[in-house]
Amino acid sequence: MSENDYYTVLGVSKTATPDEIKKAYRKLAMKYHPDKTKGDKAAEEKFKKISEAYAVLSDAKKKQEYDTFGSTGFQQRYSQEDIFKNFDFSDIFRDFGFKDFGFGGFSGGMGQRSRREQRPKGSDLVYEMPLTLQEVATGVNKTISLQHGGKAEQISVKIPKGMIEGKKLRLTGKGEPGPFGGSPGDLYIQAKLVKDPVFEVQEHDLYIDKTVKLSEALLGTDVPVSTIKGKEITLKIPEGTQHKTKMRLAGMGLPKMNSTEKGDLYVRIHVKMPRKLTDEQKKAIEKLMEAGL
Repeated sequence: MSENDYYTVLGVSKTATPDEIKKAYRKLAMKYHPDKTKGDKAAEEKFKKISEAYAVLSDAKKKQEYDTFGSTGFQQRYSQEDIFKNFDFSDIFRDFGFKDFGFGGFSGGMGQRSRREQRPKGSDLVYEMPLTLQEVATGVNKTISLQHGGKAEQISVKIPKGMIEGKKLRLTGKGEPGPFGGSPGDLYIQAKLVKDPVFEVQEHDLYIDKTVKLSEALLGTDVPVSTIKGKEITLKIPEGTQHKTKMRLAGMGLPKMNSTEKGDLYVRIHVKMPRKLTDEQKKAIEKLMEAGL
C-alpha cells in the first residue's frame, strides 16, 4: 500500500480540492466496501488502499507532509496506525446505509480495532451540580440519578476540593450509549455554585464586607470576621483606615483543585458616614476642626 501514489489511488490530481477528494473517495468506497463485495479479497484490498489514501489526503497536515516528502518520506514518518488514528469515516459510511461503519482488517492489528472505533460514539452529557461554598472548600460525595434507555442509573460522584464554578469532572463512558454498538459518550459534572449569604466569590478568592464607624476608622478598632471554615477571627483595623479599603487575609479563600494552594479572603472596609449629627456630635466635630482635623 505504501508504494502507491495516493492521488493515483483516488484518481485525482494534486490540485484537487477537499470536496473533489471526498467525492472521489465516496465513489470508490461505495464500489469496494466489504459490505458490497461480500468476501472478495481483491476488492477488500482495494478498499484498504483507497481508505488509506483518503485518510491522508483529507487531513491538511498529513497531506502537506505527503506532498513535501513524497510517499517514501511520508511512510518513514507515519505508521499505518498513525494514519488512521482518530480518523472517522462514519459520516461517509452513514450515507451508504451500512450497519458496520468499519472497513476490515488492516495490517498490524488495525482491523478489528478500526471496525470498532469507527462506529459512532454516543453523545456526551453535562450534569450541572449545585455546590455550596462549604462543599467546594472541603469536597463532598454526591449521588446523581440519570435516565439511560428508560432506566434510572444511580452514579456516585466524588467532588474534589476546589471545584469552583464552571469546573468539570469527566466520567468516561457514563454518557449516552453509542448507536450500532459504538462506545458510550462521557458524562461531565459541571459545578454550579449556590449563592452564599456571607461571601462573594471570584474564582478562588472570597470577599466579605465590614462596616465601621467614622471614629473607629480614625482611631482604629477590631472587627470579627467569619471564615469559610465556620470559625470567627479578629481583624485589626488600623487607625486612619480609608473608606473602601481592601484588606487581604492570605490563604483563607477556597482551595485550588488538585493543588495545595488556596485563594485569599478579602475584607472590604466601609466607613459609615452619619447622615445627621446630634448637637453633641456637632460640638465634637467643631472641636476637631479647631484642632486642624
